[in-house]
Amino acid sequence: MTPRYNKTRNRRLGAVLSLGASVVLSGCLALAPGPKDTPRPTPRPEKPIYTPSVEAQALTKYYADLEQDLLTRGLLRTDGGGPETPYDAEDLAENFETLAFYDEYATASDGGAGGLGRWEQPVRLVPVFGPSVSAAQAKRDRATLAAYAARLARITGHPVTVGASGNFTVIFAGIDDADYVESKVRQLLPNLSPSDVALFATPPRKFYCLVFAGGPQRDPLNYSRGVALIRAEQSELMRDSCIHEEIAQGLGLRNDSPRARPSIFNDDDEFARLTSHDEKLLQILYDSRLRVAMSADEARPTVARIAQEIMGDLSL
Repeated sequence: MTPRYNKTRNRRLGAVLSLGASVVLSGCLALAPGPKDTPRPTPRPEKPIYTPSVEAQALTKYYADLEQDLLTRGLLRTDGGGPETPYDAEDLAENFETLAFYDEYATASDGGAGGLGRWEQPVRLVPVFGPSVSAAQAKRDRATLAAYAARLARITGHPVTVGASGNFTVIFAGIDDADYVESKVRQLLPNLSPSDVALFATPPRKFYCLVFAGGPQRDPLNYSRGVALIRAEQSELMRDSCIHEEIAQGLGLRNDSPRARPSIFNDDDEFARLTSHDEKLLQILYDSRLRVAMSADEARPTVARIAQEIMGDLSL
């Protein structure tokens, strides 16, 4: 909402400009004498050029070296999987249960599997950029996010769009933007614990990106708010990888599993972008035969049937 004060100020400014125009015209017609020298307006201070801190420069080098190492080892693949990564309907159903019903950061005391979580309302992604992010990088990442949102909408059949306002904020920011990130996260997630706010503002370098998504306390599995952080010091491919994984996890595939392959939902960095296997997982997640808060036991027969349909194997 635009503050009333700004609206009032704009109306007054318009009136002053109109009055000024008429004065100038009247002066020209009357040929009234004017001052010898027209006073010049005070120049506006130029926006200072951002200079990365020592910490930001070190992180940029660290992530560049890390990416090169991963690529050298044949990781961060962008092909989406092939004959060497086979999977069938049973694999797909088992992987879905692990990724959709278990929480990556749950403890043993949490009791294992939880309920199915996903968005029932449209997902409206909002990219925002820390002060350290260049205009060129912001333009590129915004376009990447928009293309990915369109792909997710096609896969799931669920509305996923990008705009200037929404319910799922994607923050692109570097370590020099810690104050900006902290302020933004406190605004978006006022009930988040101080430790989790600090994790967003100054994450350890082993966290390339992170995401929070969920619903209100009375209905936490009916997602209504998401916030993701993409570290800006990373190269384009690693930022793409973060966009793909964090947004998809924020849609409801909240866990990782070393058995999921070919997939971005594990910690081995084999694939950089959403694979054909991952697309099928998202299809299952947003199938209308499933419902929010279903238990793994309740969903298992339906998930198996959907997986068979997707794989074209109805003999199981």
